[in-house]
Amino acid sequence: MTPNDRKFTKTHEWVKIDGDRALVGISDHAQDSLGDITFVELPSVGKKMTTGKACCVIESVKAASDINAPVSGEIASVNRDVQSQPEIINKDPYGKGWIFTLKDFSKADLDGLMDSKSYEAFVSSEA
Repeated sequence: MTPNDRKFTKTHEWVKIDGDRALVGISDHAQDSLGDITFVELPSVGKKMTTGKACCVIESVKAASDINAPVSGEIASVNRDVQSQPEIINKDPYGKGWIFTLKDFSKADLDGLMDSKSYEAFVSSEA
């Protein structure tokens, strides 16, 4: 089930607003498509990100994939747990498998993202 408390991109990242921070990860569909995740290259704290631009890399047994910033902002924190245990993303992509947070993010960028229902329809149309 796709959580309805966040927005999604067409490249399968999610963003959840938590106060003045934007929490970012990949969707369950993305982790399932990638297969067993073996490595996460986290972005640098303090790095400025632009919507839709690659900010880190996830590698799996199948492929390496860029993770794009769903909204513009500055990297505020990273989830070091997924660096040491990348399989967390496979097990809990919407919870403990978050990848990074953004501060000073663009609220206007959220308007261009999909809600959970739109994202589920988008994923179904890709199949």
